[in-house]
Amino acid sequence: MRINSAIQAAIDLTAGAAGGTACVVTGQPFDTAKVKMQTFPDMYKGIVDCFVKTYKQVGFRGFYKGTTPALVANIAENSVLFMCYGFCQQIVRKIVGVDRKTKLSDLQNAAAGSFASAFATLVLCPTELVKCRLQAMHEMQLSGKIIQGHNTVWSVVKGVIQKDGPLGFYRGLSSTLLREVPGYFFFFGGYELSRTFFASGRSKDELGPIPLLLSGGFGGSCLWIAVYPVDCVKSRIQVLSMAGKQTGFMGTFVTVVRTEDPRDGKKL
Repeated sequence: MRINSAIQAAIDLTAGAAGGTACVVTGQPFDTAKVKMQTFPDMYKGIVDCFVKTYKQVGFRGFYKGTTPALVANIAENSVLFMCYGFCQQIVRKIVGVDRKTKLSDLQNAAAGSFASAFATLVLCPTELVKCRLQAMHEMQLSGKIIQGHNTVWSVVKGVIQKDGPLGFYRGLSSTLLREVPGYFFFFGGYELSRTFFASGRSKDELGPIPLLLSGGFGGSCLWIAVYPVDCVKSRIQVLSMAGKQTGFMGTFVTVVRTEDPRDGKKL
């Protein structure tokens, strides 16, 4: 049983790493636009405007700022998440008092995914902080909030250590937890519900790649619809703290609600 568990953990770790790499390769330009619009809503009218201005100002490479920490973040998060997911499923089985081999319900799988995301947050927060700062670096310089010369991973890492010490990498940890824990409840819940729908009475393990792909997409949609406002707050905390703003989650959240239209990020 221990050998089987170790093999399964290794499989989950590898699958998570592969999934994280694919996510960054395909989604980095969109993630960059998201962070830019979240942290500097006044600079862009929408995603098309953000893409056009980014390309004109810094070229195609501007869309892939922060790719290295993004790869580390996604590989680390997905690896830890899916490795811990199997262990958390066993914890849920113990809590509900069922056998180790018993199939969990969709709700129970969602709870296991939510528990697993708490562990993933510990490796995700530092790498996402570096990624977000690199992605919004051009805007920080345009707005005069920082000086030139912080355009590499090492310069950002060095700046964090010099200013805040090692704990500075965990700026925004609470907002990352508030995003990940409920977010992955909705992700795994949506994923498992979708797999159940496609299975139509047969085993979910028999599903082909297309139903699994669609199920993953549905789960991801559920995650972002549920937690996008929290992600916006997290991005602002991690990026703007570079300029000395140390507002916490509630302070940043209240500021957004009071001064901006929550529907489109424009100033009220």
